[in-house]
Amino acid sequence: MSTLTFLGAAGTVTGSKFLLEHDRQRILLDCGMFQGEAQWRRRNWEEFPIDPATLDAVVLTHAHLDHCGYLPSLVRQGFHGPVICTPSTADVAAIVLRDAAHLQVEDAQHARAGGYSRHDPPQPLFDSEDAELAIRLFRPTDSRIDLADSIAVRLYRAGHILGSAFTVLDVDGRRLLVSGDLGRQQHPLLRPPELPPAVDTVLVESTYGNRHHQPLDHAGLAHLISTTAARGGVVLMPAFAIDRTAVLLHELTGLMRDGLIPHLPVYVNSPMALAALNVYRAAVTNKSPELRPEIIGGPDPFDPGTLRLVHSVEESMRISDPGRPSIVISASGMATGGRVLYHLARLLPGKRNTVILPGFQVPGTRGRALLDGARAVKIHGRYVPVRAQIVGLSEFSAHADADELLAWLAASPRPPETVYVVHGEDHARAELAGRIHTELDWTAVTPTHLERVRL
Repeated sequence: MSTLTFLGAAGTVTGSKFLLEHDRQRILLDCGMFQGEAQWRRRNWEEFPIDPATLDAVVLTHAHLDHCGYLPSLVRQGFHGPVICTPSTADVAAIVLRDAAHLQVEDAQHARAGGYSRHDPPQPLFDSEDAELAIRLFRPTDSRIDLADSIAVRLYRAGHILGSAFTVLDVDGRRLLVSGDLGRQQHPLLRPPELPPAVDTVLVESTYGNRHHQPLDHAGLAHLISTTAARGGVVLMPAFAIDRTAVLLHELTGLMRDGLIPHLPVYVNSPMALAALNVYRAAVTNKSPELRPEIIGGPDPFDPGTLRLVHSVEESMRISDPGRPSIVISASGMATGGRVLYHLARLLPGKRNTVILPGFQVPGTRGRALLDGARAVKIHGRYVPVRAQIVGLSEFSAHADADELLAWLAASPRPPETVYVVHGEDHARAELAGRIHTELDWTAVTPTHLERVRL
């Protein structure tokens, strides 16, 4: 008998973890951290539902924290099996996990110094040693691989970030598809997702399951940047280090090249973003088949000619308020941690400045609070007033929207028996499940946390 248990991303948009059990085999599909509201973050500290040492393998769809970030904690608790992923995911996930470990330790130190943690003494969920042990378990593959006598896995291009894949598992004659996060048809750097093969069961994400992306308004973004610069302000972009920073640099390069915005200094202030940018540049150099052909062979798609890469903490502190019109891109994308917090603390009180939030903001994060109109946000134990202009641009999202998700599912050669709608807020999951039922006439279910089903 084969079963599937929803250990995360059921009722929330983070913490993707799905446990596949067949005979005596246990495979964990994605291993993400919970983020956002406290009720979700606390789950990172709960005892794992099974002994991690009994897991035979982990399969990662991609390198975002909500899909891979719990892996060092799993290793700390005894997991020692292989971690199957694409080669690019192995490269990017190593960057993500090292950065996450650094932030875990740094946040615990801040909490200890400020006395604002509920834990005494504050402890990180995992540390750098745990991250390095997890990275050593990576087993990159770009072809079909056998995980057990009756379980095989194959990874297909998902077009969400570099290396992202949707997973198809053959389990004793049955086929299970796990979408991970699906990319958009019009991603500016990456080719769109491959079409799904015929399967029996589908797990599909629903981050934007009830929303529709508008085309990016290049002129509107140019106006926003230009007017901020004209009043002497700074444009701050809290951006995901993986993919989003590269996409923003590509957009800014085009706007400056076309004369739509002034040639402002562009600072990238995130060690993880800089490391990820190197991976993307290597993909361009190596003509990766994941990239759109027009990205390859031309001038540097990530440098508008004014790019400044900020490496050290000292440099970061110097530009926390640049003092002249400029653009600062810094992680994290939802303002949950990292160097962007120092920029926010300095720039939010200034009416001349603009904060652009280029992507989905999970409820409970500072980014979501800013997007929802908060007049003050708490940073490092102190409240900072919000007087800067706050703008959300979901057009930069690397997630497929509701129509794109539905079209991708509809391209399946035959209807699956069941579609489980996961990785989304409840209203988004419910709406997408309703459309799958109504428009495709398929069985679509929104599973609950820790629910177990037969395949």
